[in-house]
Amino acid sequence: MVSNLEKVLTNVLKKVTPSEKERKEVLLLADTLVEKVKKTAKEAGVEAKVRVEGSVAKDTWLRGEPDIDIFTQLPTSTPRETFGTVCLKIAKEATKGSKQVERFAEHPYLEAFINSTRVNIVPCYQAKPSEWISATDRTPYHTDFVKPKLDDRLRGEIRLLKRFMKGIGVYGAEIKVGGFSGYLCELLTLHYRTFIDVLKAAANCRKPWIIDYADHYKEREGEIPKIFEDPIVVVDPVDKGRNVASAVREERLIEFIAASRRFLQHPLQEFFYPKLTKAFSERQLIKSIKTRGTAIVFVKFGIVKAVPDILWGQLYKTQRSLHKMLHQSDFHLVNDAVWSDEKTLNLLFFEVENRFLPSTKKHNGPPIEKRVECENFLRKHFESSTTVSGPRLENGRWIVEIQRKHTDIIGLLKDKLRTGGRQVGVADLISKALANSREILVNEEIMNVYLSNNDFAKFLTSYIKGKPHWL
Repeated sequence: MVSNLEKVLTNVLKKVTPSEKERKEVLLLADTLVEKVKKTAKEAGVEAKVRVEGSVAKDTWLRGEPDIDIFTQLPTSTPRETFGTVCLKIAKEATKGSKQVERFAEHPYLEAFINSTRVNIVPCYQAKPSEWISATDRTPYHTDFVKPKLDDRLRGEIRLLKRFMKGIGVYGAEIKVGGFSGYLCELLTLHYRTFIDVLKAAANCRKPWIIDYADHYKEREGEIPKIFEDPIVVVDPVDKGRNVASAVREERLIEFIAASRRFLQHPLQEFFYPKLTKAFSERQLIKSIKTRGTAIVFVKFGIVKAVPDILWGQLYKTQRSLHKMLHQSDFHLVNDAVWSDEKTLNLLFFEVENRFLPSTKKHNGPPIEKRVECENFLRKHFESSTTVSGPRLENGRWIVEIQRKHTDIIGLLKDKLRTGGRQVGVADLISKALANSREILVNEEIMNVYLSNNDFAKFLTSYIKGKPHWL
């Protein structure tokens, strides 16, 4: 008798495994692009080795989702200042006529779309191990390390893990997600041998979760947590000084642990293929906001001239800074979030228990034992225009009640963001965007944005529902 778990895995494996027809088409396109890049580089007088890397090279990509990674390897003598731009020019010429998007990691690279297939053309150096010049130099070594270790069974296990991670929202090492890369999924599967055993390891893991697949630190395992301080450490088999999992944010690891436990108890296909979020109607949204009884404050602003990784890094930095500022101003946060279409619309939102605070607040002074500090406290507050009551002694220390500068969260945000908010930690590019155009909205005032942008509507609906879709 086939168990429910086996049925789910069998069905998902069929859906994620590319057909022979699709595989041939993808490999033909990849080979064609390699030749085009080689030819273009030669015509430009650039000495380069060109290879297919990543999931297509290792045959671990998901059906219907091929990302072709073409790596252009330049001699180590190539100057850093021209390294990225030279390859970008070659990539643009080789994919002329297709939709092209410039991306930026450590250096620029090109993302092109050919017959609806995403193609990344990335520069790297022909560097020797331990003599890396750029972050991408390791990638060909990753391919060469993983590829010989794979068979059809392991490729299937890797595909199951990737699809599971995509389904629960923790797949992708880009800053927006802060999750698990494809290479990390491959190493986890190689180490534990099956998809289910990866989930079992996650379900039982104690932080830090440490894996040293290539035994770089054999009999010196105690050194690993001293070298790497991340919640999950997977030592790169081709570079013992690198943690493959360094991009994984703690909350993504926690989500993976929780989802693994849940799936092992209740194996459902929805973990791999979640139901699409249906946005609340206008009436449902208004009712949900009123039921909460809180204030959801939206900071809306427009274009930020930055590639996605830079944009999301700046958005998250700004979110943390404004969260801290609101907390220090005595607004009790229930939750906060960030959303962006990466083009013309960005939103930071902060949900607080109350929009308004009392006009006075209690301020504790030093204990009576600290004579000098008490004198300074009394001098400061005795006849201050902001002192409403006190100073008086209470529980062995001086206290006063003082007037708050801001009692309305909207007024506070308008004041601090008037010139962009750099003084409260807003990131540079976000600060410039906020200084040029911003709108601060509360609760139902977001409705026009909600009704005009379905992606944001789905995001806000999920935020208000407040639970993982797999739960």
